[in-house]
Amino acid sequence: MSQSTIIICIIALIVILNIYAGYFFSNVVIFPKTQTYDYTFSRSVENGDFKEEFYNSLEKEEVYIDSPYGYKLHGIFFPNNGAKKVMIFCHGITWSLNGSIKYMEIFLKRGFAVLIYDHRNHGLSGGSDTSFGYYEKYDLKACIDWVGKKFGKGTIIGLHGESMGSGVLLETIGIDDRITFAIEDCGYCDLEELFKYRLSREYHIKYLPIVKLASFATKIRKGWRFSDVSALKHISKVNIPIMFVHGELDDYVPTYMSKKMYDMKKGPHDLLYIAPNAAHAQAYLKNMKEYEEKVESFLKNINVI
Repeated sequence: MSQSTIIICIIALIVILNIYAGYFFSNVVIFPKTQTYDYTFSRSVENGDFKEEFYNSLEKEEVYIDSPYGYKLHGIFFPNNGAKKVMIFCHGITWSLNGSIKYMEIFLKRGFAVLIYDHRNHGLSGGSDTSFGYYEKYDLKACIDWVGKKFGKGTIIGLHGESMGSGVLLETIGIDDRITFAIEDCGYCDLEELFKYRLSREYHIKYLPIVKLASFATKIRKGWRFSDVSALKHISKVNIPIMFVHGELDDYVPTYMSKKMYDMKKGPHDLLYIAPNAAHAQAYLKNMKEYEEKVESFLKNINVI
């Protein structure tokens, strides 16, 4: 075998390995291993995230909202004695709307009705893939449409997101001006930046072009790139007040990401809360009293309670 043939074979092998790596990590992103709806409920109760008796005592209505992509979004609406203010909650990756239940009491006590729902490809909603906010933002917009039709124009609408739910929230506030305020909890400021961090930490891979290759594969397969999901592109232009929450020990979505967004936005009513002794998505569970106090202070400061 000639030297030139060997070189061509090596180059071909490198190309094939790169294509495979890009396709593999694209699969990890768009087809996450989601937990069943029933499991997320029972596990949340077992973990003490909320009391099943409290949940069962609430007046509720199961709803299905039309996604602009042709499937149904499964949700549960809690009217809360005819409240005229509404909170919409966005859960995290692989979980379901049951991950949002633990936050509801804070807002129910303060006169909000609540809508929780399953993201596409999660829980009991339709959809076959995940886009970390790229397509989900239009599903959340459909939920806001549903609230608008039910409550009328000018309704106070607040959003709360956890982890990927915050990513969805952060994308949505850039395209919908009906939102009154938002609380993002452990969200990412830029998806490509997050994946580079996760690749290094989770797989111990420093070959960062894999992220670009996976992004390119995702664009071909699903029509979006990782760089399309980035709150950094619009956060400074968003006029609504935002409460940024992050656990100080979060090494899954690093804490600096919320700090970075807060520093870029710095509105007069924005609030940054770094929760002590809290890892990823643990800010509330580790600091329930302080978390609720911070939320109450934020809501009072923006005159919605």
